[in-house]
Amino acid sequence: MKKILLIEDEGALQKSLGDTFRGAGFEVLSALDGEAGERLAKKEKPDLIILDLVLPQKDGLDVFQALKDDPITKDIPVVILTNLERIEHVEKVLEMGAKTYLVKSNYTLKEILEKVNQVLSSQSQ
Repeated sequence: MKKILLIEDEGALQKSLGDTFRGAGFEVLSALDGEAGERLAKKEKPDLIILDLVLPQKDGLDVFQALKDDPITKDIPVVILTNLERIEHVEKVLEMGAKTYLVKSNYTLKEILEKVNQVLSSQSQ
């Protein structure tokens, strides 16, 4: 069973995403802030991380950089899911190695699940 870590501070969205992924057969771990998410990523080594950029404690860009700098987590694929639509954010995280950048308001839960499945299937080839 593939393990997904959701680092998302909006409780309702985290629950909806968690239910969607569990329904599709994933194990789901959740963190409501950047620091907790980073700790969980290192401890649990998930197959994929869904990361918001706007987070309490430590923002998503800092979390992403820390994950990429750590040998334990550097190869875990990261999908950015955020409300920030500014092109410089998109370019920066894609340069840093994000697998895809999704703006929350533009995607349904089903579409997010499809994107995650695409990333995971491309990783296993």
